[in-house]
Amino acid sequence: MELILVLDNIRSCYNVGAILRTAEGFGVSKVILSGYTPRVHDSELLPHLRDKLDREIHKTALGAEDMLDIYASHEIFKEVKEYKNDGWQVIGLENNIEKNLVKLSNPELRKKLKNKIILILGEEVHGISPKLYDLIDLFVEIPMKGKKESFNVSVAAGIAMYGIMCL
Repeated sequence: MELILVLDNIRSCYNVGAILRTAEGFGVSKVILSGYTPRVHDSELLPHLRDKLDREIHKTALGAEDMLDIYASHEIFKEVKEYKNDGWQVIGLENNIEKNLVKLSNPELRKKLKNKIILILGEEVHGISPKLYDLIDLFVEIPMKGKKESFNVSVAAGIAMYGIMCL
């Protein structure tokens, strides 16, 4: 199975770094940063800003940021649509929505997954940008047992990558 991650509007450098470290561990083929997600090694930024973001991301990525194929997209809707047209399945990690929602623990999920998947992770509080909803083939939810409604996005990313790639 081949997996591409889209980090859309993730706010925290630490979350980005933790996701990158986990993605490298699972052999993710590519990570696309979109929206206001902090970007690593961004040549478009002034050097002092680029260095600051790189240091912050490195604190949790611990070098994974240099091992992955990572790039920023300024037209994520168009880009994901092109991948989809090339046969990639688009999955959104979300909760509390009604549309095409499957629990990660559902045994039927395995039958629904294709070999080439794009997993979209959204902003820590508000989730995936609704403008991307129309591109998403399937929404996956991590079942919660406690009183909280969601996990931290970096923790959720790890659970989702494991659930999609290993179960």
